[in-house]
Amino acid sequence: MNEYALDSFMSYTIGILVFFVGVTLTKKFRVLRDFNIPEPVTGGLLAALCVYGFFLLTGNEIGFDLTTRDRLLVYFFTAIGLNARISDLRKGGKPLLILLVLTLSFIVIQNMIGIGGALLLDLPTPIGVLSGSASLIGGHGTAIAWAPDIMALGIPNALEIGVAAATLGLVVASLVGGPIAKYLLGKYKLSGSHVEKPVVGIDYEKSETESFDHINFMAVLLVLHICIIFGFLANNALAELGFKLPLFVTCLLTGIVLSNTVPRLLPKMAWPARTRSLAIVSDFSLSLFLTMSLMSMQLWTIADLAGPLLLILMLQTIGAVLFILFILFPLMGKNYQAAVLSAGFGGFALGATPTAIANMTAVTKAHGAAPMAFIILPLVAAFFVDVTNAFVIRFALSL
Repeated sequence: MNEYALDSFMSYTIGILVFFVGVTLTKKFRVLRDFNIPEPVTGGLLAALCVYGFFLLTGNEIGFDLTTRDRLLVYFFTAIGLNARISDLRKGGKPLLILLVLTLSFIVIQNMIGIGGALLLDLPTPIGVLSGSASLIGGHGTAIAWAPDIMALGIPNALEIGVAAATLGLVVASLVGGPIAKYLLGKYKLSGSHVEKPVVGIDYEKSETESFDHINFMAVLLVLHICIIFGFLANNALAELGFKLPLFVTCLLTGIVLSNTVPRLLPKMAWPARTRSLAIVSDFSLSLFLTMSLMSMQLWTIADLAGPLLLILMLQTIGAVLFILFILFPLMGKNYQAAVLSAGFGGFALGATPTAIANMTAVTKAHGAAPMAFIILPLVAAFFVDVTNAFVIRFALSL
């Protein structure tokens, strides 16, 4: 078996091509728009299936260098920070607390479902933990990090199971958020404001556009790079103090700080927050990140494990949907923001934070802005989940 390893440039280029395939399919099939399926999901999943088909026909793998993809994630969250307003953060105080409590509660529920599914299928309970918050809310990184501990409990293929569960979760997360939002928006007759510009993305139906040229576009890139540099320095400083955070978190916070101080200190300076140029950079970064993440999935690695994992994941999906519809949405206010957050939570609870943002972006591009949702969900996902998840996983494994 050979592996055709594509370098960063080729992977990046193919990612753009795959994204345009998704755009074309979304324009062609109205059902994809009606159910708020993001274009990167359509193209990325189709590409992953094609790569899988190539593997089945030839026995050879195709590997992608994802270095550029990881940089795009930093660009995207820095742009989110630049768009944040202190007024939005103040409004988000109570919803942020509610979402935090709900998320931490769901981590426990997710592990209970995983362990229950493992017992139902007569599997070792550590597999239930691995197919719970370790791989779903935690994602690939957490699953890989906990694999050695679970291997020590007598599960020799823990790494493969964790990666397979995280991969399946990412697929489901990409598809479940949009339909949840469609159901809630239709049932409760909800819609957002098209007067306020979306934090991420440009309205599908927006005909008028603000003018922009290469000058303000390059100004956006310069401000983003300055934020990233400060975010990188802050990340290193925190690491030396013993606080390890993902780079995109400190860049997000740096963007928030600069965007709410520099315009006041230098009122004559043109600041790129909530401009079309920044929206384009933000959309581009998120779209390519998610496209490359999905197209690079090695579906053949989960073929032998798909049976029991699919059953557990089905239980996890049902549990997540019921939790969103009957607990999260009502407690978040039963309004448009709550519906957008519900779509995002579906992506986050079963997949990853970028998937959640993509789900929310697809909804807001079609139905109107929901700025608070784009602030509080990344904050909850970035700050609190990993720490709490580690304690819950440790406790669950001790059982």
